[in-house]
Amino acid sequence: MRLLLLAPALLLAACDRSGTGTTLSINADAGADNGFVATVSNQGEVAISSPVFSGKLKLPKLDMDAEDFDMNGVHLYPGSRITGIDVQSRGNGGDKGDGRVRVSFSSPAAPQKVLGWFQERLNHAGYKVTPQENDLIGTTDDNKPFRMELAPTGEDKARGTILIG
Repeated sequence: MRLLLLAPALLLAACDRSGTGTTLSINADAGADNGFVATVSNQGEVAISSPVFSGKLKLPKLDMDAEDFDMNGVHLYPGSRITGIDVQSRGNGGDKGDGRVRVSFSSPAAPQKVLGWFQERLNHAGYKVTPQENDLIGTTDDNKPFRMELAPTGEDKARGTILIG
């Protein structure tokens, strides 16, 4: 039930009606008696489903940038925009504590520049990551799997995905 009360606060964070917006999805044990699923589209359309409440509403768009994301003091590359966040309380194995977070973003720099910038800061923050082509592979400071995938999207621009767990 605590997660259900936390969902509205998460959904209201960084709201804005301008720009392209961020997509947010939270899945907290959707099949359990006290689980819920909440999604916010990049247009601010919210859908919540739980055993005690289901509904849809319209909020201002979420518009999240580099400063709205923090991994042990490491934000996204300067000027980056978060395009999507997906939080799963359980991973593919279905065990408690086996959750994952996926963050999609766009950056105003080439993949190799973004990769080098992240590698230096994440290793300093306790992560153990190494480059593999346009990706960073390794573990977080608490030994959870970490992967960042980067791809070019034009001259001096990149699209990335961070997967933790």
